[in-house]
Amino acid sequence: MKIKEFSQKCGLSMDTLRYYEKENLLRPNRDINGYRIYGERDIDWVGFILRLKEIGASISQIKKYAELRYLGEHTVRQRYELLLEHQQKLAEHQAYLEKKLKIYQKIMD
Repeated sequence: MKIKEFSQKCGLSMDTLRYYEKENLLRPNRDINGYRIYGERDIDWVGFILRLKEIGASISQIKKYAELRYLGEHTVRQRYELLLEHQQKLAEHQAYLEKKLKIYQKIMD
């Protein structure tokens, strides 16, 4: 599918998609005329990028993950470790939030 249809399917503007491409987060194939061609795998990948952003991953972390992804299957362990590191940071934030909520709960009781 071309960029307009892809934009509609994934819910991102064409400008955002071009920005992602410029930042090497997204690497669409090109047809014989040089037009971007996206597939279902690209939709999944954009969804993953958006999820990473939602959970607080920095653009540099996402770029590193994307770079590893495009290098191929032999980088799976490195990608796993990046996600594991981020998960640990999220767990720390979650633990802090839980402590804060307990303090407020005590005050309210």
